[in-house]
Amino acid sequence: MTEITQIRQGFASLREGGLNWDAFPLRLFAKGNAAHWDPMDIDFSHDAEDWASLNSEQRRSSTYLVALFVAGEEAVTQDILPFLRAMEAEGRLGDEMYLTQFCYEEAKHVQVFRRWMDTVGLTSDLHPFVAENPYYRRLFYEELPHSLRVLDRDPSPANQVRASVTYNHVIEGSLALTGYYAWQKVCTKYGILPGMQEIIRRIGSDERRHMAWGTFTCRRHVAADDSNWNVVLQRMEELLPLATGMIQWQNEQFDEQPYGLDNDEFISYAADRAQRRLGAIESARGRPLEEIDLDFAPAVLEDRFGDEDAAALAAVPAPDRTPAD
Repeated sequence: MTEITQIRQGFASLREGGLNWDAFPLRLFAKGNAAHWDPMDIDFSHDAEDWASLNSEQRRSSTYLVALFVAGEEAVTQDILPFLRAMEAEGRLGDEMYLTQFCYEEAKHVQVFRRWMDTVGLTSDLHPFVAENPYYRRLFYEELPHSLRVLDRDPSPANQVRASVTYNHVIEGSLALTGYYAWQKVCTKYGILPGMQEIIRRIGSDERRHMAWGTFTCRRHVAADDSNWNVVLQRMEELLPLATGMIQWQNEQFDEQPYGLDNDEFISYAADRAQRRLGAIESARGRPLEEIDLDFAPAVLEDRFGDEDAAALAAVPAPDRTPAD
């Protein structure tokens, strides 16, 4: 028989004092548990009727959006696992616990988008809607998986920061959350797709918690070693042109904006959110590390963003025409 070598030395949950429930990741974990939702509970029947009422360019634009979203959610579901193992290597059980919830929520996002697509009839091969965009391919086929998978062989603080900036601050913060807000504004403006509106409301809440964890992770590494602040800035400088290029490429596929949106509004929206999150990371410079682990400010910031989005959408005038007019 082959001798089995012991690789586990003990259990954090059995140590004297137990777990610190005031630590940021465990507070985020509790917050996520309280916000649980089931994709099977959302009614998409009216969305199928609304989809049929859209003109061809509006349906094509919306197909681009949902294809980008569901493929992105699938990618991040797969790519988060090395970060979980990196937290195990550091002995951070609270972060491990939160990242299991994080991964579960990303998988739910795949489920709910795919259910919606099936309901409205988007069942053909949609790969061209993502694969033909060279910037999307670079970000999701290369940069995202590489920056996360390197953690399996080198979970250094600098690599964790690069992974978090890629995953949380560019993929989730600059692209996904901005895209969700834009589509929510379309749906609100025209009074359409109530099921999609509920999807985005639910996913937005999840993603803001994910963003908060990414900001927290960068903050604790910046507090521990100030040189990691430059890692944050360098990675943002590398990836933001790709994010901007991805959006511009998609806009260029249409002679005019199918829903009459001002694309500059959403570029400004993304830039504002990015700068404020960077400010939250920078504020950790020089601070004691033990303070950062108990500071819930990144989650407070994301809640503020959610409130600002809700206020902006509430101010959208009631629809007075159908989107195909």
